[in-house]
Amino acid sequence: MRAHEAWARLRHWHCASPEAGVDLDVSLMGLTDDFVDAMRPGLGRAFLAMAELERGAIANPDENRRVGHYWLRAPELAPDAETGRAITETLERVISFADAVHRGEFRPESAERFTRILVIGIGGSALGPQFVADALGGPADRMAPSFLDNTDSDGIDRVLGALGADLARTLAIVISKSGGTPETRNGMLEVQAVYRRRGLAFGKHAVVVTGEGSALDLYATEHGFRERFPMWDWVGGRTSETSAVGLLPAALQGIDVRALLDGAAAMDRATRRPEPRENPAALLALAWHHAGGGHGAKDMVILPYKDRLALFSRYLQQLVMESLGKARDLEGNLVEQGIAVYGNKGSTDQHAYVQQLRDGLPNFFVTFLRVLRDRAGRGIDVEDGTTSGDYLHGLLLGTRRALAENGRPSLTITIDEVTPRTVGALIALYERAVGLYASLIGVNAYNQPGVEAGKKAAAAVLDLRHKLLRALAAHPGGGTAEELAFAAGAPDEVDTAHHVLEHLAANPGRGVRRTPGAGPFTAVYNRE
Repeated sequence: MRAHEAWARLRHWHCASPEAGVDLDVSLMGLTDDFVDAMRPGLGRAFLAMAELERGAIANPDENRRVGHYWLRAPELAPDAETGRAITETLERVISFADAVHRGEFRPESAERFTRILVIGIGGSALGPQFVADALGGPADRMAPSFLDNTDSDGIDRVLGALGADLARTLAIVISKSGGTPETRNGMLEVQAVYRRRGLAFGKHAVVVTGEGSALDLYATEHGFRERFPMWDWVGGRTSETSAVGLLPAALQGIDVRALLDGAAAMDRATRRPEPRENPAALLALAWHHAGGGHGAKDMVILPYKDRLALFSRYLQQLVMESLGKARDLEGNLVEQGIAVYGNKGSTDQHAYVQQLRDGLPNFFVTFLRVLRDRAGRGIDVEDGTTSGDYLHGLLLGTRRALAENGRPSLTITIDEVTPRTVGALIALYERAVGLYASLIGVNAYNQPGVEAGKKAAAAVLDLRHKLLRALAAHPGGGTAEELAFAAGAPDEVDTAHHVLEHLAANPGRGVRRTPGAGPFTAVYNRE
C-alpha cells in the first residue's frame, strides 16, 4: 500500500471516541464501504437485539435470565426501580466498606488492620479482577492483591506461602454466584484450614460476593463473614467486572471504581450510535466478521504494547471464546462458531511469534493496543533524543507495518494512558463488540452449554473415583486398572480408571499403592 493510500484509509476508517478516551483504527483490516453497506441490515438487527437486551429481555433462555451488565454503569436504564436502587446501593456499600477497612474500622482478629486482599474465584470471578489489579495497581496500593483462581493444590500452597505471616492481615474475598463452583469452594476450604491451623477464625477475615440465598451465602452467614455483597443472576461471570465481583477487590486495592464505571458508561454511550463508522464496537464486530468470513476463520491475536495490559488477552479469551464459541445458532442449526484468542505483550512478541505472524500461516488478525503516555514522569535518553518508550512505540509501528507489507490484517486501539477510566472503557468496548458480533452470526452470546458439559463430565470422573475406591476396599488383593474398572461397574471407562488410579497412587495419604507390572498398563493397585 502506498503512503498516500495508507493515509487516506486511516482518515476514512479512524473512529474516535473522545468521551471514552479510546480511538480505533481499522484501516489495515481490508474493510470496504461496500462491505459495510452490505452488513447494515444485519447490524441494524443487532442494534435492535442489543436495545431489547438493555430493556430487560430474556437473553439466556437456558437459564431463563436477563443479561444486564450495562445497567451496572447506568442504573437508570434498569428495567425496574428496584434493580436500579440495588445497583446504586451496592456500589455505595462497596465504597463505604473499602473506606472502613482502610481506616481500620474493620480489623483482623490479631492485627491492627488489613493490609492485603486474597480473591478466591475462577473464570469471570477472577480474570476481570486480576486484569484490573495488574493494570491499575502499584506500590501505592492501599491493599496488595493476591488470587486463588484454580483448584491446583500446589498453586494454592504457592499463593498462601507467599503471603506467609501476612495471612493474619489478609482479607479474603470469596466470589461465586451459586456457591457450588468446586474450584472456588476448594480454595475457600483450603484457606480456611490454614487460618484454623494458625488459631484464627476464617469468618473474621472473609467477605463474600454471591447470590442471595445461595449455598455460599448461607455458609457466610453461618460462619460469621464480615460482609456479604450480591452477585445477581442477570450478571454473567465474564461480564461481571463492573459489579461487586470486580469493584470490591478494586476498591479495597485503592482503585477509583467510580472512574472505572464512568469510562465504561461513556463507552456504552459511544457504542449505541447507529452509524457503524462512528461506533467503535460496531466497527470491531464488522472487522472480525470481515477477517474471518463470519465463521471465525482467523484467530484474534491481542498484542498490548504496555506491560499493564498484559493480562487483557487472558481476560478477552473468556469474554470472546465463551460468548462466541457455540455449536448451534439461534435456530438450532449446527454452525460451530467462535473466534480463538491468544496474545503476548509487545515488545516481547518481537522475540516470540512475530516471525510466524509475518511469514507463516495467514490464519489470524492482530489487535495492537497502543498507549501514548510512556510513564508518569520524564525518562532518560537511552540514545541521543530517544527514550525506552520511543523504542517501544517504534517497535509497535514497525511490526504493524511489517505485517501490512505482507498482507496480514491488523487493527489498532489507542488510549492516552492506562487509567481506571480507560480500562473501564476497554472492558465495555469488547463487551458490546462481542454482543453485536454474536447477533451478526446468529448465536447466543450469553449462554455456555459447553462449559456446563465440561462440569458434568468432571463430576462423572469424580464419581468414578469413588467407585474405584470402593472396588479397592472390596478386593484386598487389588487389581489392574482394567480389573478394577470392571469391579467398579464401569467397563467402558478403563482409560479414565487408569488415569484416576495413577493420580491416586502418586499422592501420599490417598491410601492407594501401585506395584509396577511388565508394562504401564499391567500395574496392580492396592489399598495401603
